[in-house]
Amino acid sequence: MQAVTVGGSVGEGLLLAALPLLAVSITTDPREVSLVNVVGQAPWLLFSLFAGVLIDRVRRTTVLAAAYAALAVAALTLALAGSTHLLGLGLLVGVAFVVTSAQVLGDGASGALVPELVGPDALAAANTRLQVINRGVVQFVVPPLTGVLLALGAGWPAWLAFLAAVTALLLARTIPSAAVTVTRRHPMRDIHEGLRYLVRTRLLRAITTAVAFGSFAASAGNAMLVLYATQVLHVDGIGYGVLLACMALGWIGCSFVVGRVVDRLGYAWSMRLAQLATVPAQVLIAVAPPSLVFVGVVVVLMTATTLVWNVCSQSSRQRFTPTALLGRVLTSHRALAWGLTPLGALAGGLVAAHFGLRAVWVMGAVIQAAALALVWRALSPDAFVHAARDLADGDLTNHEEDQQADR
Repeated sequence: MQAVTVGGSVGEGLLLAALPLLAVSITTDPREVSLVNVVGQAPWLLFSLFAGVLIDRVRRTTVLAAAYAALAVAALTLALAGSTHLLGLGLLVGVAFVVTSAQVLGDGASGALVPELVGPDALAAANTRLQVINRGVVQFVVPPLTGVLLALGAGWPAWLAFLAAVTALLLARTIPSAAVTVTRRHPMRDIHEGLRYLVRTRLLRAITTAVAFGSFAASAGNAMLVLYATQVLHVDGIGYGVLLACMALGWIGCSFVVGRVVDRLGYAWSMRLAQLATVPAQVLIAVAPPSLVFVGVVVVLMTATTLVWNVCSQSSRQRFTPTALLGRVLTSHRALAWGLTPLGALAGGLVAAHFGLRAVWVMGAVIQAAALALVWRALSPDAFVHAARDLADGDLTNHEEDQQADR
C-alpha cells in the first residue's frame, strides 16, 4: 500500500506544484490564477458522493487503479501540451479538474482500504504513514524538483508525473481487497444512507463542519500562495517550491511524535490544540516580513499541527463507521467539508484583488477562529466516549434496520 501511495502522490504532487507556476507564466491576474484552483477543486463537491457509492459497490483496489489511470491521462495531456508549446489557461483548468477527480476516487478508496489491512488499534499509525507519504516525503522532494524541471521545459514535470502514475496503477492491482456484495439498490439510496449516517453521528458531524471551515480558509490561501511567494516574498519558482517543501517538513517532523501525542493527550485534546495553533499561524503569515525563512518556519509549525488533526480526523471516521458504509461516509465528509474549497479559492482571488494578498490570511484567521470555537465545544473527551457507545449500542442496529427498509 505504501509503495502505491508513493507513486500516486509523486504524480499528484508534480502536477499540483506545476499547475500554479504554469498559470502565473500565462497571467498574473489573481482572479484568473485562482480559476485554476476554483475549477480544480470542484470535483470534491461534484463527484464525492457518487465516488462513495462506487467505492462501496466495486472492489476498492479496482477503484484505486481507475484513479491512477485518470491521473496518468491528465499528466500525459499536460506533458504533450507543454512539450509542444500549446499551453493555455483553459488547458490548465481542465488538467486541474481531472487531477482532483482522480484524488476524489483515490483518497476515498485508499481510506476505505486501510481498515481492511490493519486493526482498529493500528489506524492512527497507518494513517500517519500514509499522510507522511502523501504530504510529507513526496512534497519535500517534489516541489523544488518541479521548479528545476520547469526550468528545463514546461512539459518535464508532467512526463515524470505520467511515469509515476502508471507505476502506481500497476502496483495498485497487487493489493488484496475484500469482495463487495452485489446490490440492485438505487445509487441515490446509497448516497442518502452514507450522508444520513455522517450527519446523525454527532462527533463526525462536528468534525466535518470544522474541516469545512478550515478547507475554505486553506483553499483561499493555497490559491494565492504562488502570488504571495512571488510578489510579497519576491522568490522565483524554486523559492515557491521551497515554501511548499516547508509544508512537507512540518509533516515529516511531526510524524515521529504524532503517535505519542495522540496516545498521551487522546483524540479530543489533540484535535483541540491542533486547531488552536492554526489561528495565530494565519495571523503571522498575514503580517510577516518579506522573508522566506520567517514564513517557512510558520508554515512548518502550522503543517505539523495539521498532521495531528488529520490523523485524528481520518481515524475517527474509520473507527466510528461500519465497514459497509465506510466509502460513502468518507466521501460524504469530503463532499461536505472539501466541497467548499472552490468557493474558498474564489474568495481568495477576490479578496486579494480588492484588498491585497495579505488580506487573504486575515480572512483565514477569522474563519479558523470560528472553527476553533466549534471544536472546543463539540470535540470533548466525553464526545468520543459517547460516539463509541452509540456505535456499539445503537447505530449498527439502526444501519441494519435501514438496509431492511431499503429492500
